[in-house]
Amino acid sequence: MQITQEAEGKSSLRWVFNAWWPLAASWMLMGMEAPLMSAVIARLAEPEINMASYSGVVFPLALIVESPIIMLLAASTALSKDLPSYQLLRKYMLSAGALLTGLHVLVAFTPLYYIVVAGIMGAQPEIIEPARVGLMIMTPWTWSIAYRRFNQGVLIRFGRSKSVGMGTMVRLSANIVVLAIGFSLGSLPGIVIGSAAVASGVMAEALYVSIVVRPVLREELRLSPIVEPPLTWRFFWGFYIPLMLTSLLTLLANPIASAAINRLPLAIESLAIWLVITGLIFILRALGIAFNEVVVALLDTPGAYLSLRRFTILLALVTTGLLLAIAATPLAQFWFRDIFALRPELVLIAQRALWLALPLPALSVLQSWYQGTILNDGATRGITESVVVYLLTSVVVLGFGIWHGKIIGLYIGLSALTLSVATQTFWLWLRARRILSDLGVRDRPPEGIAQFIEEMDA
Repeated sequence: MQITQEAEGKSSLRWVFNAWWPLAASWMLMGMEAPLMSAVIARLAEPEINMASYSGVVFPLALIVESPIIMLLAASTALSKDLPSYQLLRKYMLSAGALLTGLHVLVAFTPLYYIVVAGIMGAQPEIIEPARVGLMIMTPWTWSIAYRRFNQGVLIRFGRSKSVGMGTMVRLSANIVVLAIGFSLGSLPGIVIGSAAVASGVMAEALYVSIVVRPVLREELRLSPIVEPPLTWRFFWGFYIPLMLTSLLTLLANPIASAAINRLPLAIESLAIWLVITGLIFILRALGIAFNEVVVALLDTPGAYLSLRRFTILLALVTTGLLLAIAATPLAQFWFRDIFALRPELVLIAQRALWLALPLPALSVLQSWYQGTILNDGATRGITESVVVYLLTSVVVLGFGIWHGKIIGLYIGLSALTLSVATQTFWLWLRARRILSDLGVRDRPPEGIAQFIEEMDA
């Protein structure tokens, strides 16, 4: 048996890190969007109303509308192997982007809005009208996300992960410019400034991606060997529908959580804090979420399994340690009081709630490891099943909170999030066990070399 790429050092932890860090930087920079927006809105008129409008209505609804295209990043990374495959995926992206943008317009600009937000979600009266303005401003969001994620998959597929990170820098820069202008004017509502910043950011990033992907399409994708058998619509739908259902069911938990929090004590305060605290958690979870595409892209390489597994363990420990360091030290008070200007009583609630989210960073890493393994294998049904488990867990916990009726909405919402992610991760592990076992056999080093490799990785 020949020494694999790992023994040569090409599948080491450094190799995984080099593939991961540009995507992690991109996700972390994207995670900075919500905290920056919250910090600005918190210093304008009626901060709690405006933050609750965004986190309780605008963002959950925008995510639900875009859910059928959010998995285009994973699909494009996995399937854009040649020009015909790219063209087939592009047709889906354009059609879905147009149809979903039409749906967004229908919800935001017609009386359907009141049926959804006031009737189904049960939003607090104070946030219904501000949220509608924000949702109108977010109209370009869905198509921009579809175009961006589709072409980012191509960039990742052809080793251009750093371009993805640069695109997020462009997005964040556009956010900052709009937020700065809005804050300097001082006369616009926070929901207007925040929604305009988010919409401008995704449009700027989509424009940047359209530029940097052109050389890849022209010089690499076009010259790639044609895959046999060719990608067909039948195969695509079999691959993508489970992913689409996965994102839809996952994102459905957001408006369900908002609807539950609206029916619990301190509803508006909880939704306002929700934007701040989930923004912090997402920055750390982003490090794990970015690992998904790395697993998909690298797992086919002989020897990659061992290094990816070690990286999973290391990343889970590091991200958990970072959140623990914040929750257990004055950093939490600094984050909530000094950066986001929360009232003292809300700072105390936020600090306590942060402990409920402590397992989330590590769970996100494990999810990416198991989910990426399943995606690489092409059997996406297990991912959809895991999201059903996630949604059912969330409904049970939120339902208990409404039944009890005396626990602060933020605590119930975060408990539901953490327990749902935990049960989802467990289900993914069940579905990935066989694949991981086969990969372990594939990449088992020759006897006598295993110890050498471990020492090199250490």
